[in-house]
Amino acid sequence: MTKKVDPRAYSRLVVDGIKQTPARAMLRAVGFKDADFAKPQIGIASTWSNLTPCNTHIDVLAHEAAAGANSAGGKAVLFNTITVSDGISMGSPGMRYSLVSREVIADSIETVAGAEGFDGIVAIGGCDKNMPGCAMAIARLNRPAVFVYGGTIRLGAKRRDIISVFEAVGSRAAGKISDAELLEVERTAIPGPGSCGGMYTANTMASAIEALGMSLPGSSAQEAVGDQKHNDCRRAGEAVVKLTKAGIRPRDIMTRKAFENAITVIIALGGSTNAVLHLLAMAHAAEVRLGLDDFTRIGKRVPVLADLRPSGRYAMSELIAIGGIQPLMKRLLSAGLLHGDCLTVTGRTMAQNLAKVRDYPADQVIVRPLSNPIKKDSHLVVLYGNLAPEGAVAKITGKEGLRFEGRARVFDGEEQATQSILAGKVKAGDVVVIRYEGPKGGPGMREMLSPTGAIMGLGLGNKVALLTDGRFSGGTHGFVVGHVTPEAAVGGPLAAVRNGDRIAIDAERRTLQLDVGASELQRRLRTRKSRSPYATRGVLAKYARSVSSASKGAVTDALAD
Repeated sequence: MTKKVDPRAYSRLVVDGIKQTPARAMLRAVGFKDADFAKPQIGIASTWSNLTPCNTHIDVLAHEAAAGANSAGGKAVLFNTITVSDGISMGSPGMRYSLVSREVIADSIETVAGAEGFDGIVAIGGCDKNMPGCAMAIARLNRPAVFVYGGTIRLGAKRRDIISVFEAVGSRAAGKISDAELLEVERTAIPGPGSCGGMYTANTMASAIEALGMSLPGSSAQEAVGDQKHNDCRRAGEAVVKLTKAGIRPRDIMTRKAFENAITVIIALGGSTNAVLHLLAMAHAAEVRLGLDDFTRIGKRVPVLADLRPSGRYAMSELIAIGGIQPLMKRLLSAGLLHGDCLTVTGRTMAQNLAKVRDYPADQVIVRPLSNPIKKDSHLVVLYGNLAPEGAVAKITGKEGLRFEGRARVFDGEEQATQSILAGKVKAGDVVVIRYEGPKGGPGMREMLSPTGAIMGLGLGNKVALLTDGRFSGGTHGFVVGHVTPEAAVGGPLAAVRNGDRIAIDAERRTLQLDVGASELQRRLRTRKSRSPYATRGVLAKYARSVSSASKGAVTDALAD
């Protein structure tokens, strides 16, 4: 017997009956007609703003999604949430608000949809944190929903992108380019709307959400500008109305097997370390058990296949030109590496969605065959040891080598480190340690793109390692280890490291070791000086008090469990 589905399960409580006459009166003032009260209400969550190219076009996309929902028999209601720009705030105190914004976005979408009684949601994200923020809200609400990616940016002159600019800063410090050449890079690297152009965090998370089943097929591999993305938004609006009528909810889709699919796809694409943090948080929101060791388990059998930036040569727009991620997913499915029976927002399974997908052109060089991978197992390596008892996350493609041992150069914060790197004080053989940048200690777990970009620009990329309780941009490459837990601010071993200590990073053994005895390590931790909090009021202080460890996804509602 087929279950009876009420597509107006939530809006009915807000607009039906004599008691709700005042609510209908309010809604008439914003454009509702008599017939609209009998339709499923679809909230269109827009992350539009003109403070970043990632989101500057999303207002237009939101209206396209609304048009699609209306044409399918729903009543669309548009609302906005915030976004911040990592690329603009990077290297500054403002970057502390980046990961915080993920929680604010999730909270705000949940708040609006919960208060207004929307029956379905289309959420449109275009930058690193608003995508997982949208997905977290969708999972919490568990109302029919589709996520839409705002799309990737086109390459700038000479195939440049935002990472070209960060690395040019290091090149200028090394005297490799002039002020005029640096200005030319600045003026030409970012040509228009869209998210950063490599397999950085935005494109990684878009791909992960599509692999999870929460976007329409192809949504993650489209440029921000053009009819393809407009059509994607209209179809998303139509699809969510169908989901309300079919009674398909996000947690029917966001299962443990679906998260395993997402992990598999981001490994094959060579995606960002931030995906570890965000997928843990999204799984927490969906009440799915997922941990760091799941990335290791899956990573042992999934190879890196895509030669994409930052470690590779190609941009997302160039992957789009040969077919996007769907042919890659079909290859993974055929190899038994994806769960084809997972439900998706189309109402069909992953295998059904991929059935008619064509393979890549025979002459393409961006995606390797499974028989000839870039790396035979995952580039996302979870490390444990006396420096990271609860784990750390490294991004090791193999190009940097698989082991690094060197002397510690310790910095209590990103600014100190970047200044010293640009001043030439960091030398080959150093392990740069940047601490007190974790979720609580930062607070906000800033990304270390400025110091890593400077290291690459100076030509030290394969001669220096960097270790932090902060995060890395998806654009970071080199021998880097982040998410070190417990973080220094809560008494993690990173707080005990001193200049000159020997540190060994071993990607094959998956270890992170400080060459200091256990008793000496404990003595140092007992006698360490406590640090004053960066913020005692406002959102940063609230975040620092409530945020969980990075090994748990840095979520702020874990205390409610």
